Amino acid sequence: MNTVLYVRVSKTDQDPEYQQKELERYAKYHAYDVIDVYKDEISGAKDSRPELDRLMRDARLRRFKHVIFWKIDRLGRNAIHTQTVVNEWEKIGISFTITTLDIDTSTPAGKFIFGIFAQFAEMERALIKERTQTKINYIKDEIARKGKYRTKDGRVITKLGRPKGAKDKKPRKRKGYFK
Repeated sequence: MNTVLYVRVSKTDQDPEYQQKELERYAKYHAYDVIDVYKDEISGAKDSRPELDRLMRDARLRRFKHVIFWKIDRLGRNAIHTQTVVNEWEKIGISFTITTLDIDTSTPAGKFIFGIFAQFAEMERALIKERTQTKINYIKDEIARKGKYRTKDGRVITKLGRPKGAKDKKPRKRKGYFK
């Protein structure tokens, strides 16, 4: 069966090779014929990703019958988007496997379990955002109260935001940047 692999990491300093090697090992063990690998280095919260977009174009052209990816959150952190992708694959006749969960959507039970895990992935993303915002608010409060915030490694922060880059002509006006 013509199979493709989808690999995604959130940041460019992360190494996608580990995922790819694991997927290749899985595909070889299960005798899948891997014809392409799609690798994104971008947040799973984004609905549009270069390699996912290419994968979806190739799916519509029916260039493969099966997709293998490592974890459900590698496909996406938004349950609605993830379900939309999966629904489109189902209409086209493409099945998929999530190796770490051993979910195969060619079965009704696999489809049901997949839906549950998609909801967990979205909840996990929301919790990460909540914790991050809580820490940012705490640092802002410390800076407002004391004029600075000292990190665990001893660095002193006096303001939050993106530092002005060499090509910037004026301070940024968007939320979260210079005011």
